Amino acid sequence: MINSQKANTLELAVLANRARNCAPRPHPLYKGMSEHKVTLKWERGGAEFSYQKYPRDHTWSFDGGHTMTATAAPAYLGNPAHVDPEEAFVASLSSCHMLTFLAIACKQKFVLDAYEDQAIGYMEKNAEGKLAITRVELRPKITWCGDRVPNEEELDKMHHAAHENCFIANSVRTNVTVVQR
Repeated sequence: MINSQKANTLELAVLANRARNCAPRPHPLYKGMSEHKVTLKWERGGAEFSYQKYPRDHTWSFDGGHTMTATAAPAYLGNPAHVDPEEAFVASLSSCHMLTFLAIACKQKFVLDAYEDQAIGYMEKNAEGKLAITRVELRPKITWCGDRVPNEEELDKMHHAAHENCFIANSVRTNVTVVQR
């Protein structure tokens, strides 16, 4: 009985050691969960607080020190000179997809000179009847460099992998598709 317990203990220790050696190692840039902070500020500034009159402009300040003015969409009385949340949402999806795509292309030894995306987000009623950006079309135009250019199948696989690994796409219910142009 004692030998059996020792054998079980030894076997558990070996399994635990194997599990430790096979456990995923944290990425050196990300120690566990990461945080992304934004400070939003809005002030009425003396304007009348009625729907037609209160200001929509506000600021977004980011961790790195960048501050920008944001507003409501023009349809909701925002200033068309500033970014609105819907545009920022589409830009976030486009940017994340591009950054993930660049990493994948680089690892596969493809070289890009330029990447331009004319992304479109569609504000529609969702299944619950509420307005939402239900779908986003990414429309990347890529300029390749050198002799090694991906064929259509390789390009589709890279875009699919970029979508599957994009942090922002993994965070939303919006349908995101890539349309070649």
